[in-house]
Amino acid sequence: MKGLSRENLARLVAASLPAGAFVNLGIGAPTAVADYLPDGSDVILHSENGILHLGPKPAPGLEDYDLINAGKSPVTINQGGAYFDSSLAFAMMRGGHIDVAVLGAFEVSSGGDLANWSTGRADGSPPAIGGAIDLAVGAKQIWVMMEHVTKTGAARLVEACSLPLTAMGVVRRVFTNHCILSVTPRGFRLDAAVEGTDLDALRSMTGAPLLIDGRPAAITAEGRLMQ
Repeated sequence: MKGLSRENLARLVAASLPAGAFVNLGIGAPTAVADYLPDGSDVILHSENGILHLGPKPAPGLEDYDLINAGKSPVTINQGGAYFDSSLAFAMMRGGHIDVAVLGAFEVSSGGDLANWSTGRADGSPPAIGGAIDLAVGAKQIWVMMEHVTKTGAARLVEACSLPLTAMGVVRRVFTNHCILSVTPRGFRLDAAVEGTDLDALRSMTGAPLLIDGRPAAITAEGRLMQ
């Protein structure tokens, strides 16, 4: 069952962000969302290393390695942007000033628990949670952007996380390469699915019950949501 490419998943998330929102993009795949904000978007992107109003990645050859995001990738800054120290950046996160944080994850539970900092293996990953925990408990909404299953086909959407938790009960929405889900008091609810998705196959790839109320919206192969 063919799903969205990482680029088209980023496009889908970018188009779903609320107008005028202050948004933090987590390290890894979520940083690509900056490249797909629609023209004229008034979304303001925040980086925890001290930048507000990030723009897309620079054109090849125009990188400035004194201007990087929290993942150390070169970025641009939009007109009206600002630089500040990380203490102020974290005060924004902890103080509830970030409307949406888009984070990657290893697992998300049907109760909204987030596991995104450790696989429990000695694979060179950071030895602690880092800023993810500040975003997880400080942002008004947590959206997760990830592959629906692991490279070996194991479910990432589960009834209970088996990996170390970042925070409990914080995830509001999940965007995968196959669908958009909401975390509700009844568990995962399917809001939209990529055109051609077999819903029985999607259920089999999901390690928790999948609620389907009515007909889910369609997502095109280019990552556009059809209302």
